Amino acid sequence: MQCSNKMYQVTSSKSVHVNIKLLTHCRLTVGSVPAYYREVHQAICSRTDERVPIGVFQRILSRTYLSSTVQNQIAEHVNSADGFLSKVSLYKGLALIALAQQGKAPSPKLLENFIQEFPKPQLGEPKELQSLKMQSVQESPLYLSLTLAELLKKDTIKVDLIPEKKGLFLKHVEYQVTSERFTVSVFRRYNDFDVFHELLLQRYAYRVVPALPPKRVLKGVLTSMSEREFIEGRRRALGRFLNLVARHPVFSEDELVKTFLTFSGSDVQTKLRDACKKLGDEFMTCKYATQAKDYLPADVQSQFSSSRELIRNIHNSFQKLRDRAERMAERSKENATDLLMFGKELSSLGSDESPVPVLASCKSPWAALRRSVKGLSVEFSLLSEKAAQQGRREEDDVVDKLNLFLDLLQSYRDLCERHEKGVLHEHQRALQKYGVMKRQMLSATVQPKEQVSVEQLESRIVQQENAIQTMELRNYFSLFCLHQESQLIFTYLPITAHILGAFVDSQVQGHKEMGEVWQDLHSKLNSLFGDGNGQSPPLSPK
Repeated sequence: MQCSNKMYQVTSSKSVHVNIKLLTHCRLTVGSVPAYYREVHQAICSRTDERVPIGVFQRILSRTYLSSTVQNQIAEHVNSADGFLSKVSLYKGLALIALAQQGKAPSPKLLENFIQEFPKPQLGEPKELQSLKMQSVQESPLYLSLTLAELLKKDTIKVDLIPEKKGLFLKHVEYQVTSERFTVSVFRRYNDFDVFHELLLQRYAYRVVPALPPKRVLKGVLTSMSEREFIEGRRRALGRFLNLVARHPVFSEDELVKTFLTFSGSDVQTKLRDACKKLGDEFMTCKYATQAKDYLPADVQSQFSSSRELIRNIHNSFQKLRDRAERMAERSKENATDLLMFGKELSSLGSDESPVPVLASCKSPWAALRRSVKGLSVEFSLLSEKAAQQGRREEDDVVDKLNLFLDLLQSYRDLCERHEKGVLHEHQRALQKYGVMKRQMLSATVQPKEQVSVEQLESRIVQQENAIQTMELRNYFSLFCLHQESQLIFTYLPITAHILGAFVDSQVQGHKEMGEVWQDLHSKLNSLFGDGNGQSPPLSPK
Protein backbone atom coordinates (compact mmCIF):
# COMPACT_ATOMS: atom_id res chain seq x y z
CA MET A 1 0.00 0.00 0.00
CA GLN A 2 2.14 2.85 -1.30
CA CYS A 3 0.70 6.35 -1.42
CA SER A 4 3.57 8.79 -0.82
CA ASN A 5 6.78 9.10 1.23
CA LYS A 6 5.48 8.11 4.66
CA MET A 7 3.43 4.95 5.29
CA TYR A 8 3.39 3.49 8.77
CA GLN A 9 5.21 4.70 11.90
CA VAL A 10 5.16 2.25 14.83
CA THR A 11 4.91 4.00 18.19
CA SER A 12 3.92 1.14 20.52
CA SER A 13 2.85 -2.47 20.57
CA LYS A 14 -0.81 -1.44 20.77
CA SER A 15 -1.05 1.20 18.07
CA VAL A 16 0.44 2.18 14.77
CA HIS A 17 0.53 5.64 13.19
CA VAL A 18 -0.87 5.76 9.70
CA ASN A 19 -0.63 8.59 7.25
CA ILE A 20 -4.19 9.83 6.82
CA LYS A 21 -3.57 9.69 3.09
CA LEU A 22 -4.44 6.03 3.41
CA LEU A 23 -7.76 6.91 5.01
CA THR A 24 -8.81 9.94 3.00
CA HIS A 25 -7.24 9.40 -0.40
CA CYS A 26 -3.96 11.26 0.00
CA ARG A 27 -5.03 14.03 2.34
CA LEU A 28 -2.39 15.49 4.64
CA THR A 29 -3.66 15.19 8.24
CA VAL A 30 -2.17 12.43 10.37
CA GLY A 31 -4.12 10.15 12.71
CA SER A 32 -3.31 7.01 14.68
CA VAL A 33 -4.97 3.63 14.17
CA PRO A 34 -5.30 1.34 17.23
CA ALA A 35 -4.05 -2.23 17.11
CA TYR A 36 -7.71 -3.28 17.60
CA TYR A 37 -8.36 -2.27 13.98
CA ARG A 38 -5.65 -4.65 12.75
CA GLU A 39 -7.03 -7.42 14.96
CA VAL A 40 -10.51 -6.94 13.52
CA HIS A 41 -9.07 -7.05 10.01
CA GLN A 42 -7.20 -10.27 10.72
CA ALA A 43 -10.35 -11.80 12.20
CA ILE A 44 -12.59 -11.15 9.20
CA CYS A 45 -10.31 -11.35 6.14
CA SER A 46 -9.35 -14.62 4.47
CA ARG A 47 -5.89 -16.14 4.51
CA THR A 48 -5.40 -15.56 0.80
CA ASP A 49 -6.98 -12.12 0.41
CA GLU A 50 -6.59 -9.16 2.75
CA ARG A 51 -9.68 -7.54 1.28
CA VAL A 52 -12.99 -7.75 3.20
CA PRO A 53 -16.31 -8.53 1.46
CA ILE A 54 -18.79 -5.66 1.72
CA GLY A 55 -21.35 -8.13 3.09
CA VAL A 56 -19.09 -8.89 6.06
CA PHE A 57 -18.69 -5.16 6.75
CA GLN A 58 -22.47 -4.80 6.68
CA ARG A 59 -22.69 -7.56 9.27
CA ILE A 60 -20.29 -5.54 11.41
CA LEU A 61 -22.51 -2.48 10.97
CA SER A 62 -25.54 -4.46 12.11
CA ARG A 63 -23.74 -5.23 15.40
CA THR A 64 -23.26 -1.55 16.20
CA TYR A 65 -26.95 -0.85 17.04
CA LEU A 66 -26.59 2.43 15.18
CA SER A 67 -29.65 3.61 13.29
CA SER A 68 -30.07 2.36 9.74
CA THR A 69 -29.62 5.94 8.50
CA VAL A 70 -26.22 6.23 10.18
CA GLN A 71 -25.25 2.75 8.99
CA ASN A 72 -26.08 3.75 5.41
CA GLN A 73 -24.07 6.96 5.75
CA ILE A 74 -21.02 5.02 6.94
CA ALA A 75 -21.39 2.53 4.10
CA GLU A 76 -21.55 5.39 1.59
CA HIS A 77 -18.32 6.94 2.93
CA VAL A 78 -16.40 3.65 2.76
CA ASN A 79 -14.88 2.92 -0.64
CA SER A 80 -15.60 -0.57 -1.96
CA ALA A 81 -14.62 -1.93 -5.35
CA ASP A 82 -16.15 -5.07 -6.84
CA GLY A 83 -17.91 -5.77 -3.55
CA PHE A 84 -14.75 -5.66 -1.40
CA LEU A 85 -13.11 -3.23 1.05
CA SER A 86 -9.35 -2.78 1.18
CA LYS A 87 -7.62 -2.88 4.55
CA VAL A 88 -7.46 0.93 4.55
CA SER A 89 -11.17 1.24 3.70
CA LEU A 90 -11.98 -1.10 6.57
CA TYR A 91 -9.93 1.05 8.95
CA LYS A 92 -11.81 4.09 7.72
CA GLY A 93 -15.14 2.31 8.31
CA LEU A 94 -14.15 1.25 11.84
CA ALA A 95 -13.11 4.80 12.66
CA LEU A 96 -16.44 6.19 11.41
CA ILE A 97 -18.33 3.56 13.44
CA ALA A 98 -16.43 4.50 16.61
CA LEU A 99 -17.05 8.21 16.08
CA ALA A 100 -20.75 7.60 15.30
CA GLN A 101 -21.06 5.62 18.53
CA GLN A 102 -19.81 8.76 20.28
CA GLY A 103 -22.72 10.67 18.73
CA LYS A 104 -20.87 12.30 15.83
CA ALA A 105 -22.35 12.36 12.33
CA PRO A 106 -20.30 10.17 9.95
CA SER A 107 -18.24 12.24 7.53
CA PRO A 108 -14.81 11.98 5.88
CA LYS A 109 -14.05 15.43 7.33
CA LEU A 110 -14.04 13.84 10.78
CA LEU A 111 -11.06 11.77 9.72
CA GLU A 112 -9.33 14.64 7.94
CA ASN A 113 -9.26 16.71 11.10
CA PHE A 114 -8.51 13.86 13.52
CA ILE A 115 -4.89 13.94 14.75
CA GLN A 116 -5.21 11.76 17.85
CA GLU A 117 -5.52 7.99 18.01
CA PHE A 118 -8.80 6.93 16.47
CA PRO A 119 -11.35 5.66 19.02
CA LYS A 120 -12.09 1.98 19.44
CA PRO A 121 -15.52 0.89 18.12
CA GLN A 122 -17.75 -1.14 20.43
CA LEU A 123 -17.91 -4.41 18.52
CA GLY A 124 -16.77 -6.95 21.07
CA GLU A 125 -13.68 -9.12 20.96
CA PRO A 126 -12.14 -9.63 17.50
CA LYS A 127 -12.42 -13.41 17.90
CA GLU A 128 -16.20 -12.99 18.12
CA LEU A 129 -16.16 -11.43 14.65
CA GLN A 130 -14.48 -14.39 12.96
CA SER A 131 -17.79 -16.08 12.22
CA LEU A 132 -18.89 -13.05 10.18
CA LYS A 133 -16.61 -13.92 7.28
CA MET A 134 -18.48 -17.20 6.89
CA GLN A 135 -21.84 -15.43 6.62
CA SER A 136 -23.56 -13.12 4.23
CA VAL A 137 -25.62 -10.10 5.23
CA GLN A 138 -28.60 -11.73 3.55
CA GLU A 139 -28.40 -14.68 5.93
CA SER A 140 -30.01 -12.59 8.64
CA PRO A 141 -33.58 -13.89 8.89
CA LEU A 142 -34.84 -10.32 9.07
CA TYR A 143 -33.98 -9.61 5.44
CA LEU A 144 -35.71 -10.94 2.34
CA SER A 145 -33.41 -11.80 -0.54
CA LEU A 146 -36.08 -12.61 -3.14
CA THR A 147 -36.58 -10.52 -6.27
CA LEU A 148 -39.92 -9.80 -7.94
CA ALA A 149 -39.10 -12.29 -10.71
CA GLU A 150 -38.45 -15.00 -8.10
CA LEU A 151 -41.73 -14.21 -6.33
CA LEU A 152 -43.72 -14.39 -9.56
CA LYS A 153 -42.09 -17.71 -10.45
CA LYS A 154 -43.27 -19.34 -7.22
CA ASP A 155 -46.68 -20.12 -8.66
CA THR A 156 -49.43 -18.90 -10.95
CA ILE A 157 -52.99 -19.67 -9.92
CA LYS A 158 -55.87 -19.64 -12.38
CA VAL A 159 -59.44 -19.36 -11.10
CA ASP A 160 -62.25 -20.21 -13.54
CA LEU A 161 -66.00 -20.32 -13.14
CA ILE A 162 -67.66 -23.64 -13.79
CA PRO A 163 -70.61 -22.54 -15.98
CA GLU A 164 -72.80 -25.57 -15.42
CA LYS A 165 -72.54 -25.14 -11.66
CA LYS A 166 -73.51 -21.49 -11.72
CA GLY A 167 -76.88 -20.95 -10.07
CA LEU A 168 -79.34 -18.14 -9.64
CA PHE A 169 -78.59 -15.39 -7.07
CA LEU A 170 -75.02 -16.68 -6.44
CA LYS A 171 -76.22 -19.79 -4.60
CA HIS A 172 -74.11 -22.47 -6.26
CA VAL A 173 -71.15 -20.76 -7.87
CA GLU A 174 -68.17 -23.11 -8.04
CA TYR A 175 -64.62 -22.39 -9.14
CA GLN A 176 -61.91 -24.47 -10.72
CA VAL A 177 -58.59 -23.57 -9.10
CA THR A 178 -55.47 -24.57 -11.05
CA SER A 179 -51.93 -24.31 -9.65
CA GLU A 180 -48.98 -24.37 -12.05
CA ARG A 181 -46.62 -25.28 -9.22
CA PHE A 182 -48.56 -28.35 -8.12
CA THR A 183 -49.89 -29.11 -11.63
CA VAL A 184 -53.33 -29.91 -10.26
CA SER A 185 -56.87 -28.53 -10.48
CA VAL A 186 -59.36 -28.60 -7.61
CA PHE A 187 -62.92 -27.34 -7.21
CA ARG A 188 -63.80 -24.78 -4.56
CA ARG A 189 -66.88 -22.92 -3.36
CA TYR A 190 -66.72 -19.41 -1.93
CA ASN A 191 -67.25 -20.83 1.58
CA ASP A 192 -64.03 -22.82 1.12
CA PHE A 193 -62.18 -19.59 0.35
CA ASP A 194 -63.80 -17.99 3.39
CA VAL A 195 -62.63 -20.71 5.79
CA PHE A 196 -59.15 -20.74 4.22
CA HIS A 197 -58.86 -16.96 4.65
CA GLU A 198 -60.04 -17.11 8.28
CA LEU A 199 -57.50 -19.83 9.17
CA LEU A 200 -54.73 -18.02 7.32
CA LEU A 201 -55.40 -14.92 9.44
CA GLN A 202 -55.35 -17.01 12.63
CA ARG A 203 -52.04 -18.59 11.74
CA TYR A 204 -50.39 -15.48 10.29
CA ALA A 205 -51.85 -12.56 12.22
CA TYR A 206 -48.55 -10.67 11.81
CA ARG A 207 -48.39 -11.02 8.01
CA VAL A 208 -50.07 -9.39 5.00
CA VAL A 209 -53.11 -11.56 4.37
CA PRO A 210 -55.10 -10.14 1.42
CA ALA A 211 -58.81 -9.59 1.95
CA LEU A 212 -61.48 -11.63 0.19
CA PRO A 213 -64.08 -10.03 -2.12
CA PRO A 214 -67.62 -9.88 -0.68
CA LYS A 215 -69.66 -13.07 -0.67
CA ARG A 216 -72.97 -11.53 -1.66
CA VAL A 217 -74.06 -8.70 -3.88
CA LEU A 218 -73.90 -5.62 -1.69
CA LYS A 219 -76.95 -3.41 -1.37
CA GLY A 220 -77.08 -1.00 -4.28
CA VAL A 221 -74.39 -2.77 -6.32
CA LEU A 222 -76.80 -4.12 -8.90
CA THR A 223 -77.85 -0.56 -9.73
CA SER A 224 -74.45 -0.10 -11.40
CA MET A 225 -73.60 -3.64 -12.53
CA SER A 226 -75.31 -6.85 -13.46
CA GLU A 227 -75.09 -10.03 -11.43
CA ARG A 228 -72.85 -11.53 -14.12
CA GLU A 229 -70.41 -8.59 -13.80
CA PHE A 230 -70.38 -9.01 -10.02
CA ILE A 231 -69.55 -12.71 -10.30
CA GLU A 232 -66.80 -11.99 -12.84
CA GLY A 233 -65.32 -9.28 -10.61
CA ARG A 234 -65.35 -11.68 -7.66
CA ARG A 235 -63.66 -14.40 -9.72
CA ARG A 236 -60.87 -12.00 -10.62
CA ALA A 237 -60.48 -10.93 -6.98
CA LEU A 238 -60.27 -14.55 -5.80
CA GLY A 239 -57.56 -15.17 -8.39
CA ARG A 240 -55.56 -12.18 -7.15
CA PHE A 241 -55.96 -13.34 -3.55
CA LEU A 242 -54.63 -16.82 -4.31
CA ASN A 243 -51.72 -15.56 -6.39
CA LEU A 244 -50.58 -13.18 -3.66
CA VAL A 245 -50.83 -15.96 -1.07
CA ALA A 246 -49.13 -18.60 -3.22
CA ARG A 247 -46.22 -16.25 -3.99
CA HIS A 248 -45.67 -15.05 -0.42
CA PRO A 249 -42.22 -16.15 0.85
CA VAL A 250 -43.76 -17.61 4.05
CA PHE A 251 -47.26 -18.68 3.00
CA SER A 252 -46.03 -20.50 -0.10
CA GLU A 253 -44.37 -23.20 2.01
CA ASP A 254 -47.25 -23.62 4.47
CA GLU A 255 -49.32 -26.76 4.79
CA LEU A 256 -52.56 -24.74 4.73
CA VAL A 257 -51.79 -23.33 1.28
CA LYS A 258 -50.72 -26.68 -0.11
CA THR A 259 -53.91 -28.30 1.23
CA PHE A 260 -56.17 -25.66 -0.29
CA LEU A 261 -54.49 -25.90 -3.69
CA THR A 262 -54.20 -29.69 -3.91
CA PHE A 263 -56.75 -31.48 -1.69
CA SER A 264 -59.44 -33.02 -3.87
CA GLY A 265 -61.53 -34.69 -1.14
CA SER A 266 -65.13 -33.87 -0.38
CA ASP A 267 -64.54 -31.81 2.79
CA VAL A 268 -61.64 -29.44 2.31
CA GLN A 269 -62.82 -27.21 5.17
CA THR A 270 -62.37 -29.96 7.77
CA LYS A 271 -58.97 -30.78 6.30
CA LEU A 272 -57.93 -27.12 6.57
CA ARG A 273 -59.11 -26.81 10.18
CA ASP A 274 -57.28 -29.96 11.20
CA ALA A 275 -54.08 -28.66 9.59
CA CYS A 276 -54.42 -25.33 11.40
CA LYS A 277 -54.92 -27.01 14.79
CA LYS A 278 -51.84 -29.11 14.22
CA LEU A 279 -49.69 -26.14 13.19
CA GLY A 280 -50.79 -23.41 15.60
CA ASP A 281 -49.99 -19.75 14.96
CA GLU A 282 -46.68 -18.58 13.48
CA PHE A 283 -45.33 -17.29 16.80
CA MET A 284 -45.51 -20.82 18.23
CA THR A 285 -43.74 -22.44 15.27
CA CYS A 286 -41.20 -19.88 14.01
CA LYS A 287 -37.69 -20.57 15.32
CA TYR A 288 -36.93 -16.84 15.39
CA ALA A 289 -40.03 -15.85 17.40
CA THR A 290 -38.37 -15.61 20.82
CA GLN A 291 -35.19 -14.05 19.37
CA ALA A 292 -36.84 -11.46 17.12
CA LYS A 293 -35.63 -8.53 19.26
CA ASP A 294 -32.00 -9.48 18.61
CA TYR A 295 -32.44 -9.07 14.85
CA LEU A 296 -34.35 -5.79 14.89
CA PRO A 297 -32.52 -2.52 14.13
CA ALA A 298 -32.30 -0.02 16.95
CA ASP A 299 -34.61 2.44 15.17
CA VAL A 300 -37.20 -0.14 14.12
CA GLN A 301 -40.10 2.07 15.27
CA SER A 302 -38.99 5.05 13.17
CA GLN A 303 -38.37 2.75 10.19
CA PHE A 304 -41.86 1.32 10.61
CA SER A 305 -43.41 4.82 10.74
CA SER A 306 -41.56 6.06 7.66
CA SER A 307 -42.31 2.87 5.68
CA ARG A 308 -45.97 3.05 6.64
CA GLU A 309 -46.26 6.67 5.50
CA LEU A 310 -44.49 6.00 2.21
CA ILE A 311 -46.61 2.93 1.47
CA ARG A 312 -49.76 4.90 2.29
CA ASN A 313 -48.78 7.52 -0.31
CA ILE A 314 -47.97 4.82 -2.87
CA HIS A 315 -51.36 3.22 -2.18
CA ASN A 316 -53.19 6.49 -2.80
CA SER A 317 -51.35 7.07 -6.09
CA PHE A 318 -52.00 3.55 -7.35
CA GLN A 319 -55.69 3.89 -6.54
CA LYS A 320 -55.85 6.94 -8.81
CA LEU A 321 -53.96 5.11 -11.55
CA ARG A 322 -56.35 2.16 -11.28
CA ASP A 323 -59.40 4.43 -11.44
CA ARG A 324 -58.11 6.07 -14.63
CA ALA A 325 -57.22 2.72 -16.18
CA GLU A 326 -60.72 1.43 -15.39
CA ARG A 327 -62.26 4.45 -17.08
CA MET A 328 -60.13 3.89 -20.18
CA ALA A 329 -61.11 0.22 -20.34
CA GLU A 330 -64.75 1.19 -19.91
CA ARG A 331 -64.45 3.75 -22.70
CA SER A 332 -63.01 1.11 -25.00
CA LYS A 333 -66.02 -1.10 -24.28
CA GLU A 334 -68.40 1.80 -24.85
CA ASN A 335 -66.56 2.63 -28.07
CA ALA A 336 -67.07 -0.98 -29.19
CA THR A 337 -70.80 -0.68 -28.56
CA ASP A 338 -71.04 2.67 -30.36
CA LEU A 339 -69.13 1.41 -33.41
CA LEU A 340 -71.35 -1.67 -33.60
CA MET A 341 -74.49 0.44 -33.37
CA PHE A 342 -73.09 2.86 -35.98
CA GLY A 343 -72.62 -0.06 -38.37
CA LYS A 344 -76.10 -1.39 -37.64
CA GLU A 345 -77.63 2.01 -38.40
CA LEU A 346 -75.75 2.08 -41.73
CA SER A 347 -77.05 -1.41 -42.45
CA SER A 348 -80.58 -0.33 -41.58
CA LEU A 349 -80.21 2.74 -43.78
CA GLY A 350 -79.00 0.66 -46.72
CA SER A 351 -81.69 -1.97 -46.22
CA ASP A 352 -84.52 0.49 -46.70
CA GLU A 353 -86.28 -0.76 -49.87
CA SER A 354 -88.63 2.21 -50.13
CA PRO A 355 -88.86 3.42 -53.76
CA VAL A 356 -87.02 6.63 -54.56
CA PRO A 357 -89.32 9.37 -55.91
CA VAL A 358 -88.93 10.09 -59.62
CA LEU A 359 -87.76 13.68 -59.12
CA ALA A 360 -85.14 12.58 -56.53
CA SER A 361 -83.93 9.67 -58.68
CA CYS A 362 -83.10 12.07 -61.52
CA LYS A 363 -80.71 14.05 -59.36
CA SER A 364 -79.37 11.55 -56.84
CA PRO A 365 -77.48 8.23 -57.13
CA TRP A 366 -78.97 7.15 -53.80
CA ALA A 367 -80.85 4.18 -55.20
CA ALA A 368 -77.56 2.58 -56.19
CA LEU A 369 -75.42 3.83 -53.32
CA ARG A 370 -77.60 2.63 -50.48
CA ARG A 371 -76.61 -0.97 -51.22
CA SER A 372 -72.98 0.08 -50.74
CA VAL A 373 -73.82 1.84 -47.47
CA LYS A 374 -75.30 -1.39 -46.19
CA GLY A 375 -72.03 -3.21 -46.88
CA LEU A 376 -70.04 -0.79 -44.70
CA SER A 377 -71.51 -2.39 -41.59
CA VAL A 378 -68.99 -5.23 -41.99
CA GLU A 379 -66.03 -2.89 -41.34
CA PHE A 380 -67.78 -1.21 -38.42
CA SER A 381 -68.56 -4.60 -36.90
CA LEU A 382 -64.85 -5.46 -37.17
CA LEU A 383 -63.93 -2.11 -35.60
CA SER A 384 -66.32 -2.87 -32.76
CA GLU A 385 -64.66 -6.24 -32.22
CA LYS A 386 -61.19 -4.64 -32.15
CA ALA A 387 -62.34 -2.01 -29.65
CA ALA A 388 -63.82 -4.73 -27.42
CA GLN A 389 -60.52 -6.64 -27.55
CA GLN A 390 -58.73 -3.44 -26.59
CA GLY A 391 -61.01 -3.06 -23.58
CA ARG A 392 -60.35 -6.65 -22.49
CA ARG A 393 -56.59 -6.17 -22.84
CA GLU A 394 -56.72 -3.02 -20.73
CA GLU A 395 -58.79 -4.83 -18.13
CA ASP A 396 -56.68 -8.02 -18.02
CA ASP A 397 -53.18 -6.60 -18.48
CA VAL A 398 -53.47 -3.22 -16.77
CA VAL A 399 -56.45 -2.90 -14.43
CA ASP A 400 -56.13 -6.39 -12.96
CA LYS A 401 -52.37 -5.97 -12.33
CA LEU A 402 -53.03 -2.62 -10.66
CA ASN A 403 -55.69 -4.27 -8.51
CA LEU A 404 -53.27 -7.06 -7.59
CA PHE A 405 -50.74 -4.57 -6.21
CA LEU A 406 -53.51 -2.53 -4.57
CA ASP A 407 -54.76 -5.68 -2.80
CA LEU A 408 -51.25 -6.18 -1.42
CA LEU A 409 -50.91 -2.53 -0.36
CA GLN A 410 -54.29 -2.60 1.37
CA SER A 411 -53.39 -5.80 3.22
CA TYR A 412 -50.22 -4.07 4.48
CA ARG A 413 -52.28 -1.18 5.83
CA ASP A 414 -54.63 -3.69 7.47
CA LEU A 415 -51.59 -5.39 9.03
CA CYS A 416 -50.37 -2.10 10.51
CA GLU A 417 -53.77 -1.59 12.14
CA ARG A 418 -53.76 -5.15 13.50
CA HIS A 419 -50.34 -4.51 15.01
CA GLU A 420 -51.43 -1.30 16.74
CA LYS A 421 -54.89 -2.45 17.83
CA GLY A 422 -53.88 -6.03 18.57
CA VAL A 423 -50.63 -7.13 20.17
CA LEU A 424 -49.38 -3.61 20.97
CA HIS A 425 -52.66 -2.62 22.62
CA GLU A 426 -52.86 -5.89 24.54
CA HIS A 427 -49.29 -5.41 25.76
CA GLN A 428 -50.09 -1.93 27.07
CA ARG A 429 -53.22 -3.18 28.83
CA ALA A 430 -51.25 -6.00 30.44
CA LEU A 431 -48.67 -3.53 31.73
CA GLN A 432 -51.42 -1.37 33.23
CA LYS A 433 -52.95 -4.41 34.92
CA TYR A 434 -49.53 -5.40 36.22
CA GLY A 435 -49.06 -1.92 37.71
CA VAL A 436 -52.38 -2.20 39.55
CA MET A 437 -51.34 -5.58 40.98
CA LYS A 438 -47.98 -4.23 42.14
CA ARG A 439 -49.70 -1.35 43.95
CA GLN A 440 -52.07 -3.82 45.58
CA MET A 441 -49.12 -5.93 46.68
CA LEU A 442 -47.35 -2.91 48.10
CA SER A 443 -50.48 -1.99 50.00
CA ALA A 444 -50.75 -5.55 51.33
CA THR A 445 -47.19 -5.45 52.72
CA VAL A 446 -47.82 -2.12 54.46
CA GLN A 447 -51.19 -3.12 55.87
CA PRO A 448 -51.12 -6.73 57.12
CA LYS A 449 -53.72 -8.96 55.49
CA GLU A 450 -54.51 -12.66 55.56
CA GLN A 451 -51.59 -14.78 54.37
CA VAL A 452 -53.80 -16.60 51.85
CA SER A 453 -54.84 -13.42 50.03
CA VAL A 454 -51.23 -12.20 49.87
CA GLU A 455 -50.08 -15.53 48.40
CA GLN A 456 -52.90 -15.41 45.84
CA LEU A 457 -51.87 -11.90 44.87
CA GLU A 458 -48.25 -13.01 44.52
CA SER A 459 -49.34 -15.90 42.31
CA ARG A 460 -51.39 -13.58 40.13
CA ILE A 461 -48.45 -11.20 39.82
CA VAL A 462 -46.19 -14.05 38.68
CA GLN A 463 -48.78 -15.13 36.13
CA GLN A 464 -49.12 -11.56 34.89
CA GLU A 465 -45.34 -11.21 34.60
CA ASN A 466 -45.24 -14.34 32.46
CA ALA A 467 -48.09 -13.02 30.34
CA ILE A 468 -46.30 -9.68 29.88
CA GLN A 469 -43.09 -11.45 28.91
CA THR A 470 -44.98 -13.45 26.27
CA MET A 471 -46.69 -10.30 24.99
CA GLU A 472 -43.35 -8.50 24.78
CA LEU A 473 -41.97 -11.37 22.73
CA ARG A 474 -45.06 -11.30 20.49
CA ASN A 475 -44.73 -7.54 20.11
CA TYR A 476 -41.12 -7.86 18.96
CA PHE A 477 -42.07 -10.72 16.66
CA SER A 478 -44.88 -8.59 15.23
CA LEU A 479 -42.33 -5.84 14.50
CA PHE A 480 -40.00 -8.47 13.01
CA CYS A 481 -42.76 -9.60 10.63
CA LEU A 482 -43.75 -6.01 9.83
CA HIS A 483 -40.14 -5.30 8.86
CA GLN A 484 -40.20 -8.27 6.49
CA GLU A 485 -43.61 -7.41 5.05
CA SER A 486 -42.43 -3.85 4.37
CA GLN A 487 -39.58 -5.34 2.35
CA LEU A 488 -42.11 -7.49 0.49
CA ILE A 489 -44.03 -4.38 -0.57
CA PHE A 490 -40.87 -2.77 -1.93
CA THR A 491 -39.93 -6.03 -3.65
CA TYR A 492 -43.27 -5.87 -5.49
CA LEU A 493 -42.85 -2.20 -6.48
CA PRO A 494 -41.01 -2.97 -9.77
CA ILE A 495 -44.33 -4.43 -10.94
CA THR A 496 -44.95 -0.81 -11.93
CA ALA A 497 -42.71 -1.37 -14.95
CA HIS A 498 -44.71 -4.51 -15.87
CA ILE A 499 -47.97 -2.54 -15.67
CA LEU A 500 -46.70 0.40 -17.69
CA GLY A 501 -45.26 -1.95 -20.29
CA ALA A 502 -48.58 -3.78 -20.58
CA PHE A 503 -50.43 -0.46 -20.82
CA VAL A 504 -48.23 0.84 -23.65
CA ASP A 505 -48.28 -2.50 -25.50
CA SER A 506 -52.08 -2.67 -25.34
CA GLN A 507 -52.38 0.85 -26.74
CA VAL A 508 -49.87 0.20 -29.54
CA GLN A 509 -51.56 -3.07 -30.51
CA GLY A 510 -55.07 -1.62 -30.28
CA HIS A 511 -54.32 1.47 -32.34
CA LYS A 512 -52.45 -0.60 -34.93
CA GLU A 513 -55.27 -3.11 -35.37
CA MET A 514 -57.99 -0.47 -35.54
CA GLY A 515 -55.85 1.73 -37.78
CA GLU A 516 -55.61 -1.10 -40.32
CA VAL A 517 -59.39 -1.50 -40.38
CA TRP A 518 -59.94 2.27 -40.67
CA GLN A 519 -57.48 2.33 -43.60
CA ASP A 520 -59.38 -0.47 -45.34
CA LEU A 521 -62.60 1.44 -44.77
CA HIS A 522 -61.02 4.58 -46.19
CA SER A 523 -60.04 2.74 -49.38
CA LYS A 524 -63.48 1.18 -49.66
CA LEU A 525 -65.18 4.55 -49.35
CA ASN A 526 -63.00 5.95 -52.13
CA SER A 527 -64.01 3.15 -54.47
CA LEU A 528 -67.69 3.20 -53.53
CA PHE A 529 -68.34 6.91 -53.66
CA GLY A 530 -66.06 8.04 -56.52
CA ASP A 531 -67.66 9.98 -59.40
CA GLY A 532 -67.97 8.74 -62.97
CA ASN A 533 -64.45 9.82 -63.83
CA GLY A 534 -62.98 7.74 -61.02
CA GLN A 535 -62.50 10.81 -58.81
CA SER A 536 -63.61 10.60 -55.19
CA PRO A 537 -65.27 13.49 -53.42
CA PRO A 538 -63.43 14.84 -50.40
CA LEU A 539 -64.15 12.72 -47.33
CA SER A 540 -64.17 15.81 -45.15
CA PRO A 541 -65.46 19.32 -45.89
CA LYS A 542 -62.95 21.99 -46.91
